[in-house]
Amino acid sequence: MALIAPRVTAGLPADDARNLAGSLQDSNDITVFVDGTVHRLPEQARDAVVDLLARLGRGETVTVSSVEEMLTTSQAAELAGISHTYLRNMTDRGEIPVEYRGTHRRIRQAAIMAWLETQKKKRAEEAAGDDAQKGQKASE
Repeated sequence: MALIAPRVTAGLPADDARNLAGSLQDSNDITVFVDGTVHRLPEQARDAVVDLLARLGRGETVTVSSVEEMLTTSQAAELAGISHTYLRNMTDRGEIPVEYRGTHRRIRQAAIMAWLETQKKKRAEEAAGDDAQKGQKASE
């Protein structure tokens, strides 16, 4: 897993921290508004937001970071539905970016998902081209 740049937020002033802590006491009901639209958070996201707010409510300095999933070549190949050897060859050719941890290759899950999306688009374009050729032959 690769750590993505964290964000550090200083603790709240004492009055703000007390008010927030009081609001959170005995309540997990968190409503999130984004551009005036109400969003219900899934349980895990809600728990993370409540935890973040509780820490700020205690006046703690908080660091928020995320971790990007790094896969072994075997995991990446399985996810992509291709052989381990084919995947290694693609990383050697630079078709899929790879990072090394010592002598071990690691591939970002996002890179595999992006490759799968390009494959899907290529297949759709090829199918559309085949359909156009069939239609042209039928009209001749």
